[in-house]
Amino acid sequence: MTVDDFTKLFEPADVHVAQRLCALAGESEPTVALAVAFAVRAVRAGSVCVDLRSLAQQIGRPELPWPATADWLKAVQVSPLVEQQVVHLLSGPDADLLYLDRYFREEQQVRDDVLTLVAAPQVAAAPGLERLFPARWEEQRRAADVALAQSLTVLTGGPGTGKTTTVARLLALLAEQAALAGRPRLRIALAAPTGKAAARLLEAVRSELGALDAEDRDRLPELSASTLHRLLRPRPDNSSRFRHHRENRLPHDVIVVDETSMVSLTLMARLLEAVRPDSRLVLAGDPDQLASVEAGAVLADLVDGLGARAGVRIATLHTSHRFGARIGELAGAIRDGDADRTVDVLRGGGDHIEWVDTDSPGDELRPVLLSTALRLREAAILGDARAALTTLDEHRLLCAHRRGPFGIAHWNRQVERWLTEATGEPIWADWYAGRPVLVTANDYGRKLYNGDTGVAILRGDGLRVVIGEQEFAAGRLAEVDTMHAMTIHKSQGSQADEVTVLLPPEDSRLLTRELFYTAVTRAKTRVRVVAGEASVRAAVGRRAVRASGLARRLAD
Repeated sequence: MTVDDFTKLFEPADVHVAQRLCALAGESEPTVALAVAFAVRAVRAGSVCVDLRSLAQQIGRPELPWPATADWLKAVQVSPLVEQQVVHLLSGPDADLLYLDRYFREEQQVRDDVLTLVAAPQVAAAPGLERLFPARWEEQRRAADVALAQSLTVLTGGPGTGKTTTVARLLALLAEQAALAGRPRLRIALAAPTGKAAARLLEAVRSELGALDAEDRDRLPELSASTLHRLLRPRPDNSSRFRHHRENRLPHDVIVVDETSMVSLTLMARLLEAVRPDSRLVLAGDPDQLASVEAGAVLADLVDGLGARAGVRIATLHTSHRFGARIGELAGAIRDGDADRTVDVLRGGGDHIEWVDTDSPGDELRPVLLSTALRLREAAILGDARAALTTLDEHRLLCAHRRGPFGIAHWNRQVERWLTEATGEPIWADWYAGRPVLVTANDYGRKLYNGDTGVAILRGDGLRVVIGEQEFAAGRLAEVDTMHAMTIHKSQGSQADEVTVLLPPEDSRLLTRELFYTAVTRAKTRVRVVAGEASVRAAVGRRAVRASGLARRLAD
């Protein structure tokens, strides 16, 4: 048995890294090289480790010459790679997890820092609790009560359940608590994984604070928000390290992180080591959404691990106020993994749900997408920026893939072809009036953030791109993509009045429950699912499983 027998399962880099590590450590056993190659492959796929005990079952390729599990584990245990701590084997009653050294240490650090924060005492008394969280907000009041008693709060809930309301009023509550105790005004940081998510968090918190009494607002400092990277201040000489760390902690008394499901293990490790032991940290998000693009599923691990630990409470919000009951019912069926109920809800339709049961979506999508594109074009030609941005937020086409017949590249080109047919004006250049765009990189100097959206409109001096309240010359913007369609991953944290979800065929490896749930919950008022029943059932039945030992370590 050699790694070559499993070549089709690996990228060349997986094999190269495994062979190089074995050579450096003096390891010649081929089964150990195979295990290390799978550990490298796991990180590339979003896991932080690989479970050798159940790997053959997970891969689903019984015809391959898998090593006997007991012999394989023994070979790894006695390997010089383990002795030299190049890799680590974490054995337990349910799994034998193999880690590369970096991720083993980061997971252990996250576990230690989380438990240190959880154990830190906090004063839970807050006279304003009943006033700031009246009876109609019972769930939010319970969540605030949890947050008052713990230095680390995991605040979970689906879209529209009131996480931002809870955060804003919790900040007012903590500010009142500090004032009554005679302490200085709180230093507060609001952050999120992306610039767009940070901007939305700040906007929502400010809006909620605007409904409070002047006295409550006056106790709070002027709030701002940033990406986690910017909060931690990147170092120019090291892309994975920051200026704030264990020897130079963040100065804030309260740190709120939104969209925590998108935070990788590495970034969470960097954040936790920079938080002062006497600070309060609130990690808000939806653990049922897609996890970070990089390795780790930290929010879900925190919910599972801390939820099983005595004396620690998770603050959970259940009732959604964003969309109608039918969309909430669909989201719940998907989240619960109930394919039959999902199909029943889709078939039931109604004013808020439409199911287009087809594997050939072109004819069904043309009127929807072309109508939006034509209205965008009309507003852009008239130079009406407000109408263009309003139209842009009315509808989103969400795809799982970037390429192929179910990918955004295909559908962006298709909409442009339909525009040409409808208007008789070919699109020869990248920029044209009515082009919807998605910003793909942060530009702090221009206050543009990854995930911002905008439209190219016609002005007297040529095409200008309107993004929020700002306008830019089209030629000055390089890091943007056309957005007649966008990926479900990129849609995280955003919303639109109406969402069309285009699911790929049932054999797509991207088709998962978390992907489907994330897409459906982007809709405010109406969702259209374009997919055959087999794809719907495959999505609901397939979890995006990420191997990790963090939940188990936190629970122990």
